[in-house]
Amino acid sequence: MDLRAELAALVLVVAACGGSDSGASTPPASDAGNRVFAGGVAPPTEHLENPFDSDTDAVLEGERLFGGMNCAECHGGGGVGFVGPSLVDGRWRYGGGDGELFRSIYAGRPRGMPAYGGILPDAAIWRIVTYLRSQPVPENVPTESWR
Repeated sequence: MDLRAELAALVLVVAACGGSDSGASTPPASDAGNRVFAGGVAPPTEHLENPFDSDTDAVLEGERLFGGMNCAECHGGGGVGFVGPSLVDGRWRYGGGDGELFRSIYAGRPRGMPAYGGILPDAAIWRIVTYLRSQPVPENVPTESWR
């Protein structure tokens, strides 16, 4: 194949793949894998920033949602842990940043955490994240010792 034929073939391959030189980057893949999502909606893959960070009204609404969506049934009142792990002891299996918490609530986690993405609006999930992040680490963390 001569150089012109190779170049033409490359242009066809790029065009068929939808490639362009627009400077747009492909968002990073989420950790969702081949899961079946609640409501059929996959989690966002871009870098996530909490739009309600430090918003006291969002903390109160997040607390209401935490109780109303049965989060406390597994994670205990205030998120200190019960059947599910503590959400306030500072130890995180899947990451404790706002974006990681959002993804855990949105897509669920193996061994018991249901997916709420597609059921709850993103703003409601962010309010729950804001509530959880506002909780102080208890002096006696129930997941560390029994007294």
